[in-house]
Amino acid sequence: MLHYDTVIFDLDGTVFDTEEGLLSSHRYILQKQGYAVPSDDTLRRFIGPSLQDSLTWYCAMNHEQIVRYVAEYRPYYIEHGWKKTRLYPGIRALMHQLKKQGAHIYVATGKPIQTVEKLLKRFYLAGYVEDVAAPDALDVSMDKEAFIHRLLDGKGSRKAVMIGDIASDITGARAAGVDAVGVSYGYGGPDAFKDVQPCRVASDAWELASLLMDEPLPQKGYFITIEGLDGCGKTTQSDAVAWELAAQGYTVRRTREPGGCPISEKIRDLLLDRENAAMTDITEALLYAASRAQHVRQVIRPAMERGEIVLCDRFVDSSVAFQGGGRQLGVGLIERINEPAVGDCAPDATVYLRLDHETALRRRENASALDRIESEKASFHARVEAAYDQLAANHANRFIAVDARNTPEQITAEIMDALLERMFAAEVL
Repeated sequence: MLHYDTVIFDLDGTVFDTEEGLLSSHRYILQKQGYAVPSDDTLRRFIGPSLQDSLTWYCAMNHEQIVRYVAEYRPYYIEHGWKKTRLYPGIRALMHQLKKQGAHIYVATGKPIQTVEKLLKRFYLAGYVEDVAAPDALDVSMDKEAFIHRLLDGKGSRKAVMIGDIASDITGARAAGVDAVGVSYGYGGPDAFKDVQPCRVASDAWELASLLMDEPLPQKGYFITIEGLDGCGKTTQSDAVAWELAAQGYTVRRTREPGGCPISEKIRDLLLDRENAAMTDITEALLYAASRAQHVRQVIRPAMERGEIVLCDRFVDSSVAFQGGGRQLGVGLIERINEPAVGDCAPDATVYLRLDHETALRRRENASALDRIESEKASFHARVEAAYDQLAANHANRFIAVDARNTPEQITAEIMDALLERMFAAEVL
């Protein structure tokens, strides 16, 4: 059951964390135009009020200077700054649930409409938002009351609420005759609402959901593994994918195998130490499984239960490829060894960075000294490559196979498109 049939969101500090992009854009344009750059604490105060007010208050600019500043700042931000934006955790899930229950979702913001449209598309929110009230590129004014009227006039009787992080969001809503709910995670600071009276204040999207509807937000975990030959670019892509997932509003738990927790890291040292050349193949396979058993129970499963996205550099597919294929122990044996270690903790999606073993080994040799596994003969790595290709063919619904010869940016984009499509289909929002 909805408590309001219409929900109007502010953007900066409410839906999006735009601080990094806004501050870096202001620093660049202020320096370029010859102004003294205020401290970061002062620049943070630019977030929320109109740009005209901020430039007047904190930079003592007159009207002509403001017009000149905005003419450079807005295009720069639209091209560069907005890309550093992050979605606050839980916001997409909140909009999804509101829309699912029939709510009308609007946006009222002082951010230029061109940037708003880019952000809503970039963060997969455009399908939830029915209408936006925002200035054009050169308009520096911001009047939340006028924006709210623009959104609601002619829509008939609506029980509406404005969600915002600063006092002007609340006063604008009051002046427009609608309820107002504040959020404390944004840019207003601890005293944001001391002189205004929001109906309630929420500390995160989950608390906000409880004020807007009866149904709580689900917190679903999702388990992603990244696989491939040593030298395929797993570390680079793990870093990039983790950043992108965090920017999309997810809580990401990075981990790796072998390792991921203290006991498993000690086993990792044994496995990769080149002095342990006498280690038998079956000992190696059992140690990987032992490390995994601890890792699953101490790290992966608890994070999933908390609703986090687990991003793991290697998992059981590595054992199948390296010990089953490379060591020629066989897929069946490796699966049996790992069954009690893994239990029901199977990956939801596996990113496979496909690269031929010759190229992968050349890349790896140029990076740093090789460990015990990486030092194996080319024939070993050829068998690992073949095993991975077979895994990708046998588990096509789980594997996301990506050509690792492309540029890092192309690879990341391909991975994220495929991952988010699967996550949204599973309503991991």
